[in-house]
Amino acid sequence: MIIAGVVLILLMTFGLIMRLNQAALIEIEPALFYQIMTAHGAGMVGTAGLTGAAVLWYFMSRYVPLVGAVYNVFLGLFLLGVVLILGAIFIGGYAGAWTFLFPLPAMSGGLWTSGAAATFLLGYVSIGVGFLVMHLEVGRQLIRAYGGISGAMAWPLAFGKGRVEDAPPASVVAAMASTIFNVIGVVFGAAVLVASLVNLLVPGFEVDALLAKNMIYIFGHIFINASIYMAVIAVYEIIPEYTGTPWKTSRVFAISWSFVLLFVIAVYPHHLLQDVAMPAWALVTGQIVSYLSGIPLLAVTAFSLLLYLRAGPIKWDLASSLLVLGVAGWSVGSIPAIIDGMIVVNKVMHNTQWVPGHFHIYLILGEIAMAFGFMAWLVRDARKSAPTGTRMGGLDRLAIGTYLVGGAGFTVMFLVSGAMSIPRRWAVHAPEWTSQAGIASLFAVLVIIGSTLFVISYLRGLAGDKDA
Repeated sequence: MIIAGVVLILLMTFGLIMRLNQAALIEIEPALFYQIMTAHGAGMVGTAGLTGAAVLWYFMSRYVPLVGAVYNVFLGLFLLGVVLILGAIFIGGYAGAWTFLFPLPAMSGGLWTSGAAATFLLGYVSIGVGFLVMHLEVGRQLIRAYGGISGAMAWPLAFGKGRVEDAPPASVVAAMASTIFNVIGVVFGAAVLVASLVNLLVPGFEVDALLAKNMIYIFGHIFINASIYMAVIAVYEIIPEYTGTPWKTSRVFAISWSFVLLFVIAVYPHHLLQDVAMPAWALVTGQIVSYLSGIPLLAVTAFSLLLYLRAGPIKWDLASSLLVLGVAGWSVGSIPAIIDGMIVVNKVMHNTQWVPGHFHIYLILGEIAMAFGFMAWLVRDARKSAPTGTRMGGLDRLAIGTYLVGGAGFTVMFLVSGAMSIPRRWAVHAPEWTSQAGIASLFAVLVIIGSTLFVISYLRGLAGDKDA
């Protein structure tokens, strides 16, 4: 988690550099801008996945005997992928964005070679194989311990005559669902990555561009959502320590997670609403499922969390505050996502900064907040100390206040800019757009300061403990 925290700060700094350039406060070459954008996007998605996987593995090891060597293989493949990706970007000049949309890797306009593109794609393959290995181990052990996928998903309780007392823990249900849909997403991603690699090496090998785009967005959408759903396991496991009430698997909880499993896979066409060649039924499905996908989130986690918080006085500290913030940010971030999932809105807003607005809320105020909350809890857990209910220290209050103000301001500026039709992914902005980027840059500085304080607090709190 130390590495993840430091890398997050570095990637946030990349984001700040891009916003400063768009504000005309600094000037970098467009080619370098898009290299930074590619590293920022790939890095943030990958690091979110890494922190989510750490949460998943840590807490599932409480319930099933996971093989530690598998996690080491996962980390090794992940780090190998990072080296390949960074080399492709900053040595090979690859700047095709983290989405690697076909046939862009092979059509660089002379900015990068096919070797650099292939190296970037191989980096993704390495990371994907690592996640696949990790998920297969988690899934194997959960299936063995709970009598199959249905048992781990609490389907006897959801759709049969199962009893609450016999249902698996809430975090096990979340882990099983996350494992299922992320394995599906990674397999789709691996297939399109291999096809793209073959096309790079053998240009005569034809790939259907629309099919490739569908497969890329199945992979990308599922992967980033799985990162959040894995991170929320920390909420299910840690918050009960503060409230004194266990997070039980109810029938509503089990049914909702079954719908989460379905919706995460089915909703991806809302990324393709501007692709007029898509079948109409697929686009309609994407819009309808976009409406529905927020319901399980609010019913499963957000509403349940409010009930747990109201049930008794919670012992607030940095960990509990960040975990609650993460759920709140995740819930709020779903609103602009649902709005953009409407065809009538999407055709106007999709290529504006509205879109990075909603997914930066998901990450900064959602998944990353939960990851930092998990880090803060690890410090207390390493000391074997229980929540005390005492007020947070001055450094912790400063950190979370700075992070919250910065994150809220930074993401709101994206949404405001999107509502003003300011385009996304442009290295150079028109003079009328620079002030918005400048304001966003100030808030980005606050996010970086808050994140740095979290990492400092984590390092200070470890007091030499090497396991966290």
